[in-house]
Amino acid sequence: MPQVSFEHIVKSFGSVTVLNDLDLKIEDGDFLVLLGPSGCGKTTLLNLLAGLLEVTDGRIMIGDRDVTELEPKDRGLAMVFQSYALYPTKTVHGNLKFGLSASKLPADEIEKRIAWAAKLLQIEPLLNRKPAQLSGGQRQRVAIGRALVKNVDVFLFDEPLSNLDAKLRTEMRLEIKKLHDALKHTIVYVTHDQIEAMTMATRIAIMDGGVIQQFGTPDEVYEKPANLFVAGFIGSPAMNLRKARLAVTRGKSEAVFASGVRLDISDYAYISEPQDGAEIIVGLRPEHFGLPDELSDLAGLFRLKVQYTERTGSDATAYMEFENELLALRVAPDRTDRFKPGETVEIGFRRNKANLFDARTGRRM
Repeated sequence: MPQVSFEHIVKSFGSVTVLNDLDLKIEDGDFLVLLGPSGCGKTTLLNLLAGLLEVTDGRIMIGDRDVTELEPKDRGLAMVFQSYALYPTKTVHGNLKFGLSASKLPADEIEKRIAWAAKLLQIEPLLNRKPAQLSGGQRQRVAIGRALVKNVDVFLFDEPLSNLDAKLRTEMRLEIKKLHDALKHTIVYVTHDQIEAMTMATRIAIMDGGVIQQFGTPDEVYEKPANLFVAGFIGSPAMNLRKARLAVTRGKSEAVFASGVRLDISDYAYISEPQDGAEIIVGLRPEHFGLPDELSDLAGLFRLKVQYTERTGSDATAYMEFENELLALRVAPDRTDRFKPGETVEIGFRRNKANLFDARTGRRM
């Protein structure tokens, strides 16, 4: 499978520049997710790759081919849309066959590809049905099958699960991931749903304002966010971000909050030399808090007033007051009785789990 490269991409609509000097390299067989909020430029980037939009400047490479000026049909791509885009008057078999009708393939090769895709996607019993007789999940399988039969190297997915209910989204996430594991094709997938990104991607490009804020594996962007945007965007509940001052004395460093709470961050892997007195933003993941008797590696203790708790079956979140703001803590559902609204609870934070950001630049320290 070929590498896909965006080189110094610029895309403008009139006087508005949506993407400016963007570079991105997608390795052979990667499952790349373009992730970000609405309007961040992720769909524009996908449409440039598909040939549905023209590049203002820069070039797009697929393998050693410059495809910047090629028609969509000549790029060696297949695309799965959010809206399924199935022909209502054709059967499932007819929809799968339609994209191959102009390919000049032998009839037996076309039928072979249709049978292969139908078996892979478990839609063999549906081949004689029309789209109106299918569920949402079945329609999406047909849309994926229509892309598969083209036998291309790169597949594009434009928010393909957003029209499905929660249960079907989970099922289809697994199906698409299994498909990638089996075929090893390069996939470029657009979504605003971080769960889709974290569960399916081999690499994630997090975008905001037409800029790639961070590019890395799901673990990298979650554990070591590059800046405050990524830190606040990835995670549910979101990372707690609080202002503090850096205190550095004799090789020991602490984050000192306005309330006087001190957090030992001596084990933190700084990118640059820490400066005593620097204004910082401390990122605290909800799952890294715990009751002191549950933690053996404490970096610091907080005395917090409980505001309320939320239970979602196998998970629970306690919201505590800290310096006039809410702090989210993930707790075991069977421990919520220790977090009664109005009571003050002593909470610990795990050592070596804090994330630090420069308060001026917003970048990871």
